[in-house]
Amino acid sequence: MKIAIITGGGRGIGKNTAQNLARRGVGIILTYNNHPEEAEAVVSGIREEGGQAAALKLDVRNVKSFEDFATQVSRILDKQWSRKTFDYLVNNAGTAQHSLIKDVTEEEFDMLVQVHFKGVFFLTQRLLPLMADGGHVIFISSGLTRFTHGSGVAVYAAVKGAIEVFTKYVAREFAERKIRANCVAPGALDTDFGGARTDEQRKAIGEQTLLGRIGTAEDIGPLIAALLSEDSRWVNAQRIEASGGMHL
Repeated sequence: MKIAIITGGGRGIGKNTAQNLARRGVGIILTYNNHPEEAEAVVSGIREEGGQAAALKLDVRNVKSFEDFATQVSRILDKQWSRKTFDYLVNNAGTAQHSLIKDVTEEEFDMLVQVHFKGVFFLTQRLLPLMADGGHVIFISSGLTRFTHGSGVAVYAAVKGAIEVFTKYVAREFAERKIRANCVAPGALDTDFGGARTDEQRKAIGEQTLLGRIGTAEDIGPLIAALLSEDSRWVNAQRIEASGGMHL
């Protein structure tokens, strides 16, 4: 059985990815920060469908906690799957931004960098020694690195750009272990990330998307699961946008 670690797996893209991977027979370790009940609900749902899953608390801003987190991962791998390694890492946890450049504080800037780049960098660094050779790392970027949409997301988009560059270097530096790295860049989605969408927003986004609607987490989770499968074994070091054809 393959094992996947999915950060921020209690809702949205992370939840849907966990569910889709579990249905393909992948064991799931998902993380949460502030909402353990959501994570446990996902775990329970996977188990009810015959899958295997566990949840661990993780604050991706706290790099010093990663050593303890890796120890917990090792314990769960041994206890639940009798393994010392896992196969897939999906760096999904994140937070939104709603402030214009002129209003961004140093504290907000640092928080966005910590969550979307520094935390991702050092968590990946710490977990790669536990990843089996031939594994796969998925990073989550954003359509906002290709197009601008609205205002108030400059820092968020910039750190996602850094993640896209980082993806290529992970693929290069771990190529000897046959570990792949790819980056999924969703367009605007109808999730609660950054606040629920209004009907007006959904309509406006749909009008700017070739397929005529706003995307959902259900459009992204299956894509990530497919990328992690053997069917996508020759896809490496790529930015894959899943936006329905937005702003073309």
